[in-house]
Amino acid sequence: MAYRYQPGSLCDEATQVTEDVLYVIGGLYGNPFALNEIENMARAEERRGLRVKLVFNGDFNWLNASDELFRDINRRVLSHTASLGNVDYELATPNSGAGCGCAYPEFVDQGVVERSNQVMVRLQKLAEKHPDIQKQLAALPRYCCLLFGGLKVSVLHGDPESLAGWGLAHESFVANNGQRLEGWFRASGADMMVSTHTCLPVLWSGEVDGHPRLVANNGSAGMGNLSADPRGLITRVSRMAPEDEAVAGLVHAGLHVDLMPVDYNVDAWLAEFDRLWPAGSPAARSYRSRLLEGTSLAAKDLVFPSDF
Repeated sequence: MAYRYQPGSLCDEATQVTEDVLYVIGGLYGNPFALNEIENMARAEERRGLRVKLVFNGDFNWLNASDELFRDINRRVLSHTASLGNVDYELATPNSGAGCGCAYPEFVDQGVVERSNQVMVRLQKLAEKHPDIQKQLAALPRYCCLLFGGLKVSVLHGDPESLAGWGLAHESFVANNGQRLEGWFRASGADMMVSTHTCLPVLWSGEVDGHPRLVANNGSAGMGNLSADPRGLITRVSRMAPEDEAVAGLVHAGLHVDLMPVDYNVDAWLAEFDRLWPAGSPAARSYRSRLLEGTSLAAKDLVFPSDF
């Protein structure tokens, strides 16, 4: 129940963004090399004269299963705007029986569920040794609303009803969730919803009550998202088009909304990953192939028409 909230509350309070570019970074999953590259991307924007705001919308922890890496990831992320993911919530405020808090739908293999719970047990034991970080995580909100370019941007982890909801997942758009999506936009008053949690990326735009609306789900910043492509993705929002090529993008009410690749040092992360999660470990079985090979999606699979 602690994960639940009402769509109508999402934009009750909104914070004005004064920067020129918004990076929304979901699913870093404890990857320091992806974070290095995201910081490099922001510095490149700043060399163009653009100010960048970094917003982390949860699950920035997961595979960072060492004291040094756990502290490093949280120190760097928490210096920016951040909201909770289910992983971060369960590290700060463990719930009996919640496991990883992923709320996996039925189409997810049970082995994936069990291994995720095992990863969480290890990370929770690690987090207990860092009560100062647990306290910082516990103080984070479950969502936030930003005013950017005159639009209300609802920044979520899961969906408009739950921190771990799958209603903005790629699979939900394939299954045609248009009616529910319209209701969420109508209740929240948001112009744009930017989400993560479900590990596969999505871009959708359409109209609700005559107003343009958009959904962006970056999939994962710290793992591959496309077939034979190990790069992470983040959501970039700006009135200025990106200088580098996006994997997918839409123009929405004068804003460029793009899924930008995070071309981090995969070999360096794999060496660290293999040290922390050797062959046969739950994380190695669930994630190592994705770190190398990405997913089954092509870039053309990411953008959904307004009529589904």
